[in-house]
Amino acid sequence: MWFVEALRHTPALAVFLTIGIGFWLGKLKFKGIALGTVTSVLIVGVLVGQLNIEVGGPLKTVSFLLFLFCIGYSVGPQFFKSLKGEGLKEVLFAVVVCVLILAASIGVSFWFGLNPGQAAGMMAGASTASPVVGAAEDTVNSLSGSPEAIKDMVAAIPVCYAMTYVFGTLGAVWLLGYVGPAMMGGLEKVKAMTRELEKTLSPVSGNGDPASFNASRPVAFRAFDACGDWMSQTRTVAELVAEFGKQNRRVTVERIKRKLDSSIIDDITPDTPIYKNDVVALAARREMIVGDHSWLGHEVAGVELLSFPVEDVDVTVAKKFKETTVHQLIEEQWMDGVDIKKIVRNDIALNPLGGAVVKPGDVLELVGTKKCLDRAAKEIGYADPRTLATDFVFIGIGILLGGLLGAIAIKIGAVSVSLGASGGALVAGLIMGWWRSKRPVFGSIPKASLWVFNNLGLNMYIAVIGIASGPSFISAFSEVGPKIFVAGLIVTLVPLFLSILIGHKLFKFHPAVTLGCCAGARKTTAGLGAVQERLGSSVPALGYTITYAVSNTLLIIFGIVLVLVTSL
Repeated sequence: MWFVEALRHTPALAVFLTIGIGFWLGKLKFKGIALGTVTSVLIVGVLVGQLNIEVGGPLKTVSFLLFLFCIGYSVGPQFFKSLKGEGLKEVLFAVVVCVLILAASIGVSFWFGLNPGQAAGMMAGASTASPVVGAAEDTVNSLSGSPEAIKDMVAAIPVCYAMTYVFGTLGAVWLLGYVGPAMMGGLEKVKAMTRELEKTLSPVSGNGDPASFNASRPVAFRAFDACGDWMSQTRTVAELVAEFGKQNRRVTVERIKRKLDSSIIDDITPDTPIYKNDVVALAARREMIVGDHSWLGHEVAGVELLSFPVEDVDVTVAKKFKETTVHQLIEEQWMDGVDIKKIVRNDIALNPLGGAVVKPGDVLELVGTKKCLDRAAKEIGYADPRTLATDFVFIGIGILLGGLLGAIAIKIGAVSVSLGASGGALVAGLIMGWWRSKRPVFGSIPKASLWVFNNLGLNMYIAVIGIASGPSFISAFSEVGPKIFVAGLIVTLVPLFLSILIGHKLFKFHPAVTLGCCAGARKTTAGLGAVQERLGSSVPALGYTITYAVSNTLLIIFGIVLVLVTSL
């Protein structure tokens, strides 16, 4: 058949076919539950692999290393920040959950007599930790043994992963969304406690549509014809600002259009003169600029005068910055002309209400002119200007250094232990992501690029695995039998059930935060979604970020540990 021959002749086409159909299939939902992109891509890859398509070259390794580095880069700042202060309790909880998953995986592996490949695939699926698949494959390939035995173990990884992932997702949704609230006093009680907690928080609302924005713009830019009685004589910018100050209103003069020759003055200083009938562009928070301006003059359209760029910049609050409220912050003179659009803490966006506290490590999204933003950012911390450019030097060198780190092996008895290229890339991403968060002047990877690298990197790797294992998938599936499903069921339910009890009784988290912590430690976004839907609140997300960052790293390492332990 011409189509099949084309895929065999150009295997890259088979990869993109798998990714395209897999992403489409992963979006389909049944009663609110989706199969998930990774699992869908794997299943489609296995089906495409039945056509006996050979996918060679370093594509699989390159895509997986890119994925791991970018995952580390994304969670690195939060990972290291959480190792001290308020987040340490959630870090410890995530470690406990990951240890429970590892212990359960080791136990059922020896109970059912699973080989390292089967054990790793089962753990990856049951804990919905897809990156474990790649790390485990690297480790299995490094084991001693006959090439045939190693090949069989590697082939078993995606099979066992596919068999356990679906229940790993559905089981987590059921336990977290339905059983969890019942274990902590019942759904209605947990809902009531969540509403009480919400009163102390102010999450940014929105429909998630990037094309939409809030109609209320806290910073206003307005133009006035300086023709009022107060302008009976020539004034300076400093005098105008002081006159507004007498009314407890703070403004910034951005530009002036001269009446005499229609020239526009951009370089504004306190001593810049303002003549009668000049047009003055003012910037201030809306509540400061609204009011009686008859003494200055009447408002005009000022289209030309107000046609200047306004920037949107993320500023990381420096460690030396003292905690302060938003109200106190905007009272600072260097904040004139700058709006705080939102505060991001632990990846949760909060509204900048007057009483909200700004802490070191927070990221403030500021809006204003470049001059005003530069002034404010210098006082607050480090600015990270928005850019569409990705620093590929940073990525390339980072992955190289990580790979070299992973190549360093340590002998433990007869076993050679190393992070491998995959583990090294993850560690490099963590360190370099954290480093950039401290000095955001290099290593820019825009969020859109991160999304592509993460999703395309992992799913391209999974697609290649599915296609390559397709011919042997059916035989491996029949050989494994139902024991893998039962093993996965145990590893899904037992650690998660114990985690809810431990979080509630021992760590004494708020019930909604407990469920969010469990979802993060289990890396189950579907579980978090189920909890938020059942509680009707986004509060559980407060416990998700730190635990996700820790488990995303720790489970990959524990996947390697599982392979080494079951190979003894």
